Amino acid sequence: MSKSRTILVIGGGAAGNAATVFLRRSGFTVDLIEARDDWNATAGSGITLQGNALRVLRELGVWEQVRASGFGYGSVGITAPDGTVLHVARDIRTGGDGLPATLGMQRPQLQQILIDAVRASGASVHLGTTAQVLDQDANGVSVQFPTGTEGRYDLVIAADGLGSSTRAAIGITDKPEPTGMAIWRVAAPRPAGVSRTDLSYGGPAYIAGYSPTGDSTLYAYVVEDNRDRASIPPAMYADEMRRLASAYGGFWPEITQHITDPAKVNYTWFDRLLVEGSWHRGRVVLIGDAAHCCPPTLAQGAALSLEDAWVLTQLLTATEIWDDGLFQAYYERRIARVRPVVEASVQLGQWQLDGVRDADVPGLIARTMTMLRELP
Repeated sequence: MSKSRTILVIGGGAAGNAATVFLRRSGFTVDLIEARDDWNATAGSGITLQGNALRVLRELGVWEQVRASGFGYGSVGITAPDGTVLHVARDIRTGGDGLPATLGMQRPQLQQILIDAVRASGASVHLGTTAQVLDQDANGVSVQFPTGTEGRYDLVIAADGLGSSTRAAIGITDKPEPTGMAIWRVAAPRPAGVSRTDLSYGGPAYIAGYSPTGDSTLYAYVVEDNRDRASIPPAMYADEMRRLASAYGGFWPEITQHITDPAKVNYTWFDRLLVEGSWHRGRVVLIGDAAHCCPPTLAQGAALSLEDAWVLTQLLTATEIWDDGLFQAYYERRIARVRPVVEASVQLGQWQLDGVRDADVPGLIARTMTMLRELP
């Protein structure tokens, strides 16, 4: 197979970084462009990675760094708002028995590991750069950049996130929709005794939870109704999160005392997106949040994005013919897996919004996570 083909990856998040490394390993010439000058190297608080995400990171060659940077565990606790543990369930090992069921880590550390892998791959990286114009023909895409320069590519992979400008530029009109919930997140010191995720349902928030991210760190979160962002001054973010978190017992009082710096508190709405029909137009194909996004109720956002990069690279490497049939095969393979995860993630949140008391939450989670044990 000829590996002289050139690929442009738009977006340097988890999906774009992973795609770049996989493609370079397969011998393709890859340019990666990222709109932010800092490559999002410091953004975010924590991230929960299920086993199927860890499986892709192992394939990517960064599992040892991820394991050393994060905190693996295998269970989740359900607590009352006062901190009383009501139930402890074993997590399903969606990445297989050789990996933890779940690993928490600081998001900037994961991003830095992926950045280092991209740099080591030999890809050409351009920060502070966007694709201004995409001009397609049957054989490829001519891309104009804001500097006035132009590149010619056999394929463009759009990994530019939930608000993807590439998605709109190629005529896909799907847009993310809010689910009605929002989440406050913060990184904090890990109290002694926290060795897994604990979730509390009830109290002033729909969910109050935390995940260990290292030997001495965790990230904590509370979920409430989404509010107009303009009504919450950023200077009040710590006060707002602390107000909600202060109603919870157990380890929460120790966590709450560290919620003091508004600049370290993140507030985000829950969104839903699932592009139907196909994830490509010609030689431009969507991956990650540009194609699908789900609320973090199952902690599958990054996992699905990483899987997209892995699967697409496998398909591109297996044939010389990059046509609608190949990209439709990519869509069909992914949509069968992504749709149930998006729908389950949204349903779990909707049950809480509606106050449904007899919902089969454990059953829905178990069915979905069991499905994810299969290779993508």
